[in-house]
Amino acid sequence: MPSSLFSYWSRAPCGLIPRPLPASNIARAWTLYSSAVESDTEPSFTEMCAGFFDQARTYVEHRLLTRPDPPGKIPEKFEDKKHRIKGILDVMKPCQDVLSVVFPIKLDNGEYKLVQGYRAQHSHHRSPCKGGIRYSEDVDIDEVQALATLMTFKCAVVDVPFGGAKGGIKIDPSQHSVTELEKITRRFTVELAKKHFIGPGLDVPAPDMGTGEREMSWMADSYDMTLGFGNMNAYACVTGKPIHLGGIHGRVSATGRGVFHGIQNFLDSEKYAHMVGLETGLKGKTFIVQGFGNVGLHSCRYLHRAGAKCIGVIERDGSLWNPDGIDPKELEDYKLEKGTITNYPGAKMVEENLLEAECDILIPAANEKQITKKNAHRIKAKIIAEGANGPTTPEADQILIANKQLVIPDLYLNAGGVTVSYFEWLKNINHVSFGRLTWKYEKESNYHLLESVQKSLERHFGGSSHIPITPSEAFQEQISGASERDIVHSGLEFTMERSAKQIMRCAEEYNLGLDIRTAAYIVAIEKVYNTYAVAGFTFI
Repeated sequence: MPSSLFSYWSRAPCGLIPRPLPASNIARAWTLYSSAVESDTEPSFTEMCAGFFDQARTYVEHRLLTRPDPPGKIPEKFEDKKHRIKGILDVMKPCQDVLSVVFPIKLDNGEYKLVQGYRAQHSHHRSPCKGGIRYSEDVDIDEVQALATLMTFKCAVVDVPFGGAKGGIKIDPSQHSVTELEKITRRFTVELAKKHFIGPGLDVPAPDMGTGEREMSWMADSYDMTLGFGNMNAYACVTGKPIHLGGIHGRVSATGRGVFHGIQNFLDSEKYAHMVGLETGLKGKTFIVQGFGNVGLHSCRYLHRAGAKCIGVIERDGSLWNPDGIDPKELEDYKLEKGTITNYPGAKMVEENLLEAECDILIPAANEKQITKKNAHRIKAKIIAEGANGPTTPEADQILIANKQLVIPDLYLNAGGVTVSYFEWLKNINHVSFGRLTWKYEKESNYHLLESVQKSLERHFGGSSHIPITPSEAFQEQISGASERDIVHSGLEFTMERSAKQIMRCAEEYNLGLDIRTAAYIVAIEKVYNTYAVAGFTFI
């Protein structure tokens, strides 16, 4: 067990002073850890999220109890304060609402099939709830509850004012025709609408595994024709839509771009780069990606452009290896043409488990629980960047930290998708594209700026000669004003940078070392707690 879990570090005039955690908190944390060690089975996804929450809660609860009351507030009895803090933290842990539906559809061959669907709303501390809809045969109620829980704290980490939600339909989309998928999607939307589990101010789904712009279009249209009829904000009921239906530029690549910025922020930190034995910066770093879907593809593309080298790609139908580098664009084109990455001519097909291969950065961007206590000690990557949700189990997380490997957690790293979804939701609610009101003004302002500089120089040198001002190439690219894509990319980069700094400060304050996941959970829990506390949360 990491020693950091048994001590709390607080700011004091003389510096950082170690302060022991309460015995009850230590006992609870140790029980969770011991049970994980002694069990031969891995925890469920929901248990994983609960374990990560409880470990971070240990720190948060102690700080809230020892934090002095603000000036002017009537002092609260310690026992009352203790019960109130514990009560709010207890409320933050479980899913608040879970919906399970079963409905029939008629298949193209005339047969009927019962379809199982789920939607979980973890928290209503902010409205609406937000989370994707996935189509997979692996979908179950445990998975959607875990993902909804993760989404609450993910939104909090990047300051997106949503509660967490998640949904899914238990089907293999590749086994259904487009007509059947449309029937399933529209019927599921109606079921959600009937139960008030969808709406621009209630619950806003988005694409996830097995879904995309097409499914979001069907959902928005179905909602608009039913519960949302006559509501001018109806199409804000989902995000990830096509541009012509209110979508936003940059949404498709948002999660992968967020993964890139997250890795970049930690590698640009001299402290964290040196802690894992790397030089700062992305240039020259080698990486392997598991899953060449939307997240994996765009992560590869942005890392490749920054000078990193993709040496391996892991997919369900095979793994590619090329120590000289794999071009993500060429591999994407090949996959679009062939429908698979197998036999790609730019790399060698290998049977070895590339999760355990030598590289600087490993990006698990597929399913949950890929790195467990059974294989964590064989992972050689210096940085594990969680592009997927929940790819690392709690026991594996502790093994990696003990081995001086940096795990950049899903809680922060893949939050680019929900961040840009928030931008799309704002666009839909405001009914105007980003940049439309300011584009012309910014363009003219830039030209006026250049003209002002030119005239100032001419006056300074006597005004007798003409001094031309030639904008640089970078300024020339920006002179027309910011497009919607520019604004989205800028907003995402700022969000990931600011959130990384918050997490790093938290890790330093609590002396967590490489345990970035606990730091991210602490940041998120404190933000959600403050929302409840400021709103005057009471128990009835």
